[in-house]
Amino acid sequence: MNIASLVSLVKGEPVFSSALLEVAGTRATTMRAQLARWVRTGRLIQLRRRLYVLSATYRGIEPHPFLIANRLQPGSYVSFQSALAFRGLIPEHVPTVTSASTGRPCSYDNPFGHFQFRHIRKTLFCGYERVEVATGQFALIAVAEKALIDLLYITPRSDAAGYAEELRLQSPETFDLDRLQSMASQTGSHKVRRAVRRVCSVLEGSA
Repeated sequence: MNIASLVSLVKGEPVFSSALLEVAGTRATTMRAQLARWVRTGRLIQLRRRLYVLSATYRGIEPHPFLIANRLQPGSYVSFQSALAFRGLIPEHVPTVTSASTGRPCSYDNPFGHFQFRHIRKTLFCGYERVEVATGQFALIAVAEKALIDLLYITPRSDAAGYAEELRLQSPETFDLDRLQSMASQTGSHKVRRAVRRVCSVLEGSA
């Protein structure tokens, strides 16, 4: 297989796995050697083992960072400040894409940014939806309430006086407060329930 054949094969796939080449009938040993050469010569970008993006010269679709995050760690969804910023609920630009996962915490750095994965319990792996983040590109992203719950859950002393104000949450009408409190109860965390009560007071005061 030459680079033109690869470009034709992965057309429409901004991020692709080497498994796609195996399905196309390329021998595993030949495929690994060829992919390694293309990475060395800058024709491919390797995101992690068996996961690639075409270099800017060859790719026709720019991969969205949230799509990359989902592919880097299957069984994850974008959450925390990343999801809140995406939904316009905090004013800050968030350079790191942070996701929730039931796997071990880990991080990746590549030309598309810094990607971090935070561990949550399996019982808390919920509250996300499939969102079109760019034309034809979809990613799993926490709903507003769950992104906030996840952030309160992993942040030490998130129930402290003043933390809710420090979040500078915007568009309070976006949040379903009943849903937020229900999700807080599902965590089984007294800290999260206390933090949510403070957040609700702030949101109700700014509504």
